[in-house]
Amino acid sequence: MTPMNEVTRILSGIEAGDPHAAAQLLPLVYDELRKLAAQKLTQEKPGQTLEATALVHETPSGKEKT
Repeated sequence: MTPMNEVTRILSGIEAGDPHAAAQLLPLVYDELRKLAAQKLTQEKPGQTLEATALVHETPSGKEKT
């Protein structure tokens, strides 16, 4: 099964109420999120101390604060 098919399967499980599906999703998307964060950080001003891993970890907590 391709990674996108697996993500789609897990998202369908979440929608259907599978209590374990959300825990299966993070490992599949974590590496991709980290790559995207690293790319984004290359566009920041020099001297930026935030690292890609920290940015990925901050994303969920930042959304909860809104």
